[in-house]
Amino acid sequence: MSIFFVMIIKYNVQLQPHNSFRTKALARIFCEPQSAEELSEIINAFPDERKLILGAGFNLFFTKDFDGLVIKPAIKGVHILSENDRFVEIEAGAAEDWDRFVKYCVDNGYAGVENLSLIPGSVGASPVQNIGAYGTEAMDVIAKVKTVELRTGNNKAFSNEECGFGYRNSIFKRTGLYAITSVVFRLEKSFHYKEKYIDLSRELEGIPSPTLAQVRNAIISIRNRKLPDYTLLPNAGSFFGNPVLTESEKDQLQLKLPDAPIYNVGEGQFKTSAAFLIDKAGYKGKRHGMVGVYQRHSLIIVNYGTENGREITDFMHKIQQEVQQRFGIMLEPEVRIY
Repeated sequence: MSIFFVMIIKYNVQLQPHNSFRTKALARIFCEPQSAEELSEIINAFPDERKLILGAGFNLFFTKDFDGLVIKPAIKGVHILSENDRFVEIEAGAAEDWDRFVKYCVDNGYAGVENLSLIPGSVGASPVQNIGAYGTEAMDVIAKVKTVELRTGNNKAFSNEECGFGYRNSIFKRTGLYAITSVVFRLEKSFHYKEKYIDLSRELEGIPSPTLAQVRNAIISIRNRKLPDYTLLPNAGSFFGNPVLTESEKDQLQLKLPDAPIYNVGEGQFKTSAAFLIDKAGYKGKRHGMVGVYQRHSLIIVNYGTENGREITDFMHKIQQEVQQRFGIMLEPEVRIY
């Protein structure tokens, strides 16, 4: 049976331009479907191939060639589905640039995503990672996630509850069984600033009732000061997740580090700061060869010039071992490693 595709299917494609760490690897098969229908077609055309869904490439990097099918959805478009006096529901294609979408919302007076300004990546990655910053997470504003199932090519929509959101986690990240085609956000049409994060409140000091635009601009200023430009120093943003501890683990940590920041997250669990632990382990600004920890933010591993992803994972392991030996905590990467 012959199958005809509108999209171009490529072979042995270099993935270096498609991951923000800029590590080299080849995809045996590569395509960029422009619609959910094309996505279903390509999945059904290669039923036995291992598959990887690739967004803007800010939450992953490669240590070796990918022996299978890399699908980079190119589904775009932003449109209003419904609205009333209080809320608006907006659907955005998976390939839309995340920060461009945030700007669109802020410019139109739609509140809910402004604290997630300047996070690099695509709209489709926002539910996968349940991206978060400054007291806000994507799960707070996502109403529905539309997907194509990788096993069958069938369309499947997930409500917020069905997404299984957790800290930097979701059913999409845990299972790897779905390709996101679009995300529906439910945003508010009025805005009143609520203090959630001390750094942001300091940045807004002297502004009694900040507007959406002022909040967005403040966050952009903070992020630009703290975080490296990935075009100059390739990186994947926050490399490690903040550890979640049992009460016993929390007590042990406080014996070793009495000043460790501890946040009660309920159900007998406590969160601490991965950046703080990396600082205390002596890794802030530290460099091994072509890989190092950014001088201004300990959660950021930066690439000073290697094209080999294994050098990044070797450095990651050094940090993990040092933190575990000193404090008894294993840091887990947020970044996906292939």
